[in-house]
Amino acid sequence: MSLSIDMSHLHLPAPAFVAGVRVDRISQLQTLDAIEQIIALRRQQNDQLPCQQVVTLNPEFLMVAQRNNKFRRAINEAALVVADGMGIVWATRYLREPVPERITGTDLLPELARRCAAKGYRLFLLGAAPGVAELAAERLRTLAPGLLIAGTYAGSPVPNEEAEVIERVRTAQADVLCVAYGAPAQELWIYRNLSRLPAAIAIGVGGAYDFLSGRQQRAPEIMQRSGLEWLYRLYREPWRWRRMLALPQSALVVLLKGRGKS
Repeated sequence: MSLSIDMSHLHLPAPAFVAGVRVDRISQLQTLDAIEQIIALRRQQNDQLPCQQVVTLNPEFLMVAQRNNKFRRAINEAALVVADGMGIVWATRYLREPVPERITGTDLLPELARRCAAKGYRLFLLGAAPGVAELAAERLRTLAPGLLIAGTYAGSPVPNEEAEVIERVRTAQADVLCVAYGAPAQELWIYRNLSRLPAAIAIGVGGAYDFLSGRQQRAPEIMQRSGLEWLYRLYREPWRWRRMLALPQSALVVLLKGRGKS
């Protein structure tokens, strides 16, 4: 059975490629519509449709994908890849294949939760430190009244725990699986388990649970809109400076490789 589905009926624009890494030129609204249609299609087919991966791409992903072929394949073969990171938005503009907006996992998850609440779809929160997913679930229930949280579990991305995690998701009858193991672990975990994940959608959400639970504070909205959220995180967490180097490094890669479609 093929792990991909025909997305042509969604009438999405052709994707952009940034240094060989795909990013779909779609808005958050289009992303939510596409996810909702995938869930509905899987239910119509009595859960026979394979799980579909959604990736939120940022400059750090882009840099890892330059040296990790499996990670790059996981991104390029995903059902949807959205631009999470102003560095990606700027790169697509430079390459004259602009994405309409930045779509972060932290912004996408509450809106997805509202869609799930409206349709009765079940959400499973996997990953993060013990107890954090539970706090994030409570916040999502507040933001999306009526939301069905199928389950929460910290778990681990190590292969010998995969069977247990997948059985938990199966028992919970989840429609959407959110995975917060951090990149590239969460994307690679989803990618290698797609054929047996018992959900319609699996999406890596990085630090979204930390923000939703209140463990981490987001940048002021004006900094988010200005594309300076990375600077605020550096101010709050100066130990992240090495990871922040991905932004200038990715800009150099874009200048040298351009689209580099592969």
